[in-house]
Amino acid sequence: MEKIRFAVVGLGHRGRYMAHLAADAFECTEFVAACDIDPLLWSEKQWLQDKALKESFPNVAFYTDYAEMLDKNELDLVLVETGADVHADFCIKALEKNINVFSDIPSVANLDEARRLWNAEQKSNARLMTGANPNEWGFINTLVDLYKKGLLGEPYYMEAEYIHASKAKPEVNPLLVHSPWRRTLPPIRYCTHSLGPLLRIMKEVLRYAICVGTGVHINPDAQKDDMQAALFQTESGVTIRLLRNGACRAFIGHHSYRVFGTKGYFERIDGRGDAPQVVRFRSDELYGADRFVELPVGMMPNEYIDNSKAAGHGGADYALFDHLFQVMLNGDKEFPISLRDGLCMTLPGIYAAKSAQMGGQKLTIHYPWEPEFAADIEKFD
Repeated sequence: MEKIRFAVVGLGHRGRYMAHLAADAFECTEFVAACDIDPLLWSEKQWLQDKALKESFPNVAFYTDYAEMLDKNELDLVLVETGADVHADFCIKALEKNINVFSDIPSVANLDEARRLWNAEQKSNARLMTGANPNEWGFINTLVDLYKKGLLGEPYYMEAEYIHASKAKPEVNPLLVHSPWRRTLPPIRYCTHSLGPLLRIMKEVLRYAICVGTGVHINPDAQKDDMQAALFQTESGVTIRLLRNGACRAFIGHHSYRVFGTKGYFERIDGRGDAPQVVRFRSDELYGADRFVELPVGMMPNEYIDNSKAAGHGGADYALFDHLFQVMLNGDKEFPISLRDGLCMTLPGIYAAKSAQMGGQKLTIHYPWEPEFAADIEKFD
């Protein structure tokens, strides 16, 4: 394969940006087609866009019908950049035509979608890569490196926060206009940014979920909790506490993580006001690190620091594409951040949201490759 012929479905802010990144930053790609039910998203200039997408890419074919786009073009890859609650069916249709998929997260919106998406990939000659950009951040690579070197031991308790400093009402927050799912999606369902990185250093899947919500306080018209807090646990007892917000007035950094290991500790605390983010660790296994050591590592992965094209969420979006494209060009079968990985970081949030609906009841998490999963579909969907 000399050129990766790709299309994109979903031309909101994220979709337009990722289309530009894949087309402009990589010589190995050819942008062939794009699709959205709203033709204004490609024919007119949009928010944070210098000019209309059609002007930037005059040779690209644009569609309002996804099936038509798949039928009329020879594609190697589809970027699924639709709303966070409507990814699965677009991925399934591409996989059924043996077209590879790069899908944004969360991977699915319910358990039945997880079953159908898993089965579709199992039957397909194509594969799906989960677009979990936090897994590519530099400080997460540092965490993984410390773990692999044995400096942290085995994690037994971890914490994560994703506090999106968002204004509550559409008239003051363009993201709510261009991403309507942000007004309704239960906060804990958007858990992948937090769980994905931590799962990189875990030997087990998450098996249990408990979650509670605060109710609505910031915006009376909201259709979801302002905050949700969840506890996840593996069968051996490894525990993760996750805090996610729907709306809040704490305009602080987004992503923080704490890892308690049997031989050490790691934390990344996001920025607070004028204070920058800080990454620290300590270890019983390293001379001089028995006290906190601050690490000069940020979001940009080290291998892309001098790459002027590396952009998107601190260079993580570029890293996702670079790793995917290298695999495709080399003809490798396994994609980085597989569908299985994506479901392992997505499904705990679906069970947690159900737990919150049930007043904080402890639920057992199952996955499509497990026989117990079918019963959960009947019970919860």
